[in-house]
Amino acid sequence: MFTHNVVDFQDHLPAWRLYMVSEVMMSLYDVDKKNHRHLSQLYEVTFRETAWGALYFALSGNAPESAERTALRLQAVLRFWDSLQHGRYLHQSLNRFMTLEELMTDACGWAMNTWCPEGGASVRSRFAVASERMARATREDCIEAIMRQFPRILPFADRNHLNHPEVVMDSSAWREHLATLDTAEFDRISAVRPGAVLQRLYIWDRQLDLQ
Repeated sequence: MFTHNVVDFQDHLPAWRLYMVSEVMMSLYDVDKKNHRHLSQLYEVTFRETAWGALYFALSGNAPESAERTALRLQAVLRFWDSLQHGRYLHQSLNRFMTLEELMTDACGWAMNTWCPEGGASVRSRFAVASERMARATREDCIEAIMRQFPRILPFADRNHLNHPEVVMDSSAWREHLATLDTAEFDRISAVRPGAVLQRLYIWDRQLDLQ
């Protein structure tokens, strides 16, 4: 199975091409621009009830990615784990076929490391623990998870693109900033995906320019 278009150079070969689901998601916007978010949500809920749909939404990183919604995506994969284990996956590296465990660790390992840092007997069991904790996480739980991961995420921030690094890279200031976010803004980073947290950091930096 091809999970990402960057590794699909042999389109004449028969294979599952999971990344092409994104074209369906884009077409929903074309069908109804005003209600495309609602349509996308309905489509996701339905498609997650299939093995390939569950895997697609766990890997894709489609927003919104609240802790609650990410938990649902991971739990959907766990329901189909046994059948998905029979596949071989090409993700973002050429000529590297991956097992399901390797694929999920590569694409979603951040969730395990954040929400099940103590480890576990298997990748599957760690995702089960992580998704359960994410599903019942309060806002305070998510803030603490963000702050635990902040030292690991921070090195990936590019100081050359920051106008206020002394503020946005300070952990105490970050905790205060998190308290000011409205529900929608906070939900986008509550799962603690590193890319989403970094995006919030850059947004905050730009907002400081306007003050």
